[in-house]
Amino acid sequence: MNNEILSIKNLSISILSNKIEKDIIHNISYHLNKNEILGVVGESGSGKSMSSLAILGLLPKGVSKIINGSILYEGKDLTSLSSKNYEALRGKDMAMIFQEPMSSLNPSMTCGNQVIEILLLHTKLTRKEAVDKTLDLFAKVKLPEPQRVFKAYPHEISGGQKQRVMIAIAIACKPKILIADEPTTALDVTVQKEIISLLKELQSQEGMSVIFISHDLALVSEISDRVLVMYQGKIVEQGDVLDIFNNPKHSYTKALINSRPSLDVRLKKLPTIADFMNKTASTEIISNEDRKSYHKTLYSKKPLLEIQNLEKTYISKSGIFGKKSSFKAVNNVSFKLYEGETLGLVGESGCGKSTLANTILQLDKASSGHIFYKGIDITTLSKKSVRNLRKDIQIIFQDPYASLNPRLSVGRAIQEPMKVHGIGTNSEQRKQLVIDLLNKVGLDETYYDRYPHEFSGGQRQRIGIARTIALQPKIIICDESVSALDISVQAQVLNLLNALKENFGFTYIFISHDLAVVKYMSDQLIVMNKGEIEEKNDADTIYASPKKDYTKKLIHAIPKGL
Repeated sequence: MNNEILSIKNLSISILSNKIEKDIIHNISYHLNKNEILGVVGESGSGKSMSSLAILGLLPKGVSKIINGSILYEGKDLTSLSSKNYEALRGKDMAMIFQEPMSSLNPSMTCGNQVIEILLLHTKLTRKEAVDKTLDLFAKVKLPEPQRVFKAYPHEISGGQKQRVMIAIAIACKPKILIADEPTTALDVTVQKEIISLLKELQSQEGMSVIFISHDLALVSEISDRVLVMYQGKIVEQGDVLDIFNNPKHSYTKALINSRPSLDVRLKKLPTIADFMNKTASTEIISNEDRKSYHKTLYSKKPLLEIQNLEKTYISKSGIFGKKSSFKAVNNVSFKLYEGETLGLVGESGCGKSTLANTILQLDKASSGHIFYKGIDITTLSKKSVRNLRKDIQIIFQDPYASLNPRLSVGRAIQEPMKVHGIGTNSEQRKQLVIDLLNKVGLDETYYDRYPHEFSGGQRQRIGIARTIALQPKIIICDESVSALDISVQAQVLNLLNALKENFGFTYIFISHDLAVVKYMSDQLIVMNKGEIEEKNDADTIYASPKKDYTKKLIHAIPKGL
């Protein structure tokens, strides 16, 4: 008896780019069984999402098309289906959870109404029955206070809650196939673990077939029965998840497994996809003795930055005559940062990491406490002095696209702060300095006159780093600066940050919700929870023997693979 619900045969897809047709999916074949979770893994541009959009008939019209092959759903070829018939199929028989819930949810509709809309479209339920069903679904996806979320707009709930609303919409009509496209990429490790557990539980309850797409093979291995690995529009490996993870055959699969920072050893340089494909991956490690010797020198100096009893309180008021309420985003935080150190700052969303960073940068004024930079309390500085301080304390943002002006060429974007702070005597000299910087971050001078939209996420992050180091700062705050990147691109950027630190003597505050990355990068580690420091110690010591339950929970949530 045939157990396949979906069969992809010799599928090829092309896109139109600058009036030139280019094949991006090359003759791929795979199947999805009933009541199975199939993992699809690969980096951006590998073809994971494009091949899945083809299944749902959602390929961008006019710029992409299926040029060969078939998509058989319960024996019926979907490639010849009309738009109207596809609409009846989507939502009812097949559904999709997208990567970014904020851009997938309608900001002008309450969360409850967005689920009701789907139910009224695809079922014969009355509105009252649809309301009851929506509340049941919200309870099923384990949303806290379903009644509150039902009336809330997307911007009023957290990222993890938005993703649960998206899952509720996707499973509302009990689809036979659910496609989850990077549904946990931007989430905290703990929330990520909850969403993975939820999807597994729902799949088991409903008997759905799930295609789970991710760039993280360790994460895919925790949820999938079988897995297929995509690289440059082709399937390079597929099979049982245990076999693929424990005995990878293809160099690319090996690279995906090994590009993630190890929790057991600290390599001097993380291997990238290119290293594995060219067989040039370094296995040199930083020993405990090397680390101790470096730390002895590092911590013998005076601190470059000292935070004393720092607090940041936000006051909010509901309505004109509403009662004022206060919220302590940062509460009694103290620590020291030494020149040449990488201080890791880890914790879930809302723990106060970014607020603390903004307060150090003087983008937010501290409610109380002191911030001493080179012995001077910067909380008391004038506006002009704060402006001069910006040169010394810089930030690399999480989203390089949002932090770059789309109307400025890369060269001008990097030159602009240099001009403000008087670096370089004229435009020609600044241009040469920018070209040198581009070379230092692994780009070349041809990038100078191009615009942000012309680059990949990893390239944009390199441009953001070039702009930050253009001012020759003393302290750089990396705020989730690799969390949205593919595993291998993440490895490249982490290697770059370490190389720049060695060459220029930078001092980093490295903020992330990913404890594996923070542990790899950091000398000392601070764990934050609800605005307070939960734990503070050597990064390796905290990972080896965490003292607090909260830290143990963060470590336990790291996807470790099989």
